[in-house]
Amino acid sequence: MWYGVLCGLAAGAFWGMIFVMPRWLAEFSPMELALGRYLAYGLITLLLLLPRLNGLLRRLTRADGWMLLRHALAGNIVYYLLLSNGVQLAGVAAASLIIGLLPLSVTLLGRRDHGALPLRQLAWPLALVVAGIVCINVDVFLHAAAQSKPWPLVALGMLCAFGALLCWTWYAVDNARFLKSNPRYSGAEWAGLYGLSTGVVALVMGVVVLALGGAGVLDAHGVARDWLRFWSVVSVVALGASVIGNQLWNIASRRVPVILSGQLLLFETLFGLLYGYIYQQQAPRPLERAAIVLLIAGVASSVWRHAVADQPPAPCELDSQGPAPARTARQTQLG
Repeated sequence: MWYGVLCGLAAGAFWGMIFVMPRWLAEFSPMELALGRYLAYGLITLLLLLPRLNGLLRRLTRADGWMLLRHALAGNIVYYLLLSNGVQLAGVAAASLIIGLLPLSVTLLGRRDHGALPLRQLAWPLALVVAGIVCINVDVFLHAAAQSKPWPLVALGMLCAFGALLCWTWYAVDNARFLKSNPRYSGAEWAGLYGLSTGVVALVMGVVVLALGGAGVLDAHGVARDWLRFWSVVSVVALGASVIGNQLWNIASRRVPVILSGQLLLFETLFGLLYGYIYQQQAPRPLERAAIVLLIAGVASSVWRHAVADQPPAPCELDSQGPAPARTARQTQLG
């Protein structure tokens, strides 16, 4: 299980990049960011899979294809469209900390899965997570005056972030269930097929948007833009967050219970905050520091409780001495 936890942590470190990409490329629209990132993701995956692509495609069933299509939309394209809008309208901290609700939403959706601990055993870890989320949201509202955007736009950005939360909640649980029930695909193979399907969907969407006269969508800012920087950034994020991060997450999804995988998603939020602070060249405020400590404590407590529950019970003393002697009829009557 611990290997799965480490893979989940590493996946969060790569995924954290997605929260600052809309700030790095602020002159590009969310549609351009999503299509550029996932076209690069599909191309990189195709190059990596070329030596064994025919064998993988022969094993693919129609049901698998529909599953990949649903996951490509919910877990990648629609999710990142909503998240990019959330970051650009509400800011990195607000968007990343709404996504920080993933541990709660995944825990609730996956609470009946095999290997999940009862919610009452996770009451304290979840309480710590809730306290951390409350701290960070209080901090956002206390410093709302510093926002240069009007409140309606900020509220719209937060709604977009909540939409992204719903998309990824469903994807995380459904993907984990699929991988546990379909061992014929390794984590790397499924991640590769996922990348190919996402690239195909992004290509089709790009063609449709252009055919429908989507110049306004694809050039939302109307300013001179650095396309070399655009393709460099989206390619780095595609390789790190999509190719490597998704493969690490598939390994984690197979090795930990669904309900624990929800707790591990907090690492994405924490790394997103860290990268945001580095990009903005500022230290976290007191409530933000408190939130980070509470979130880490909640995840650590949840991991520990699952690790304890995962250990086989120790043999009792009588077991080590062999079976107890049979009781005679007289002893049974006296007992």
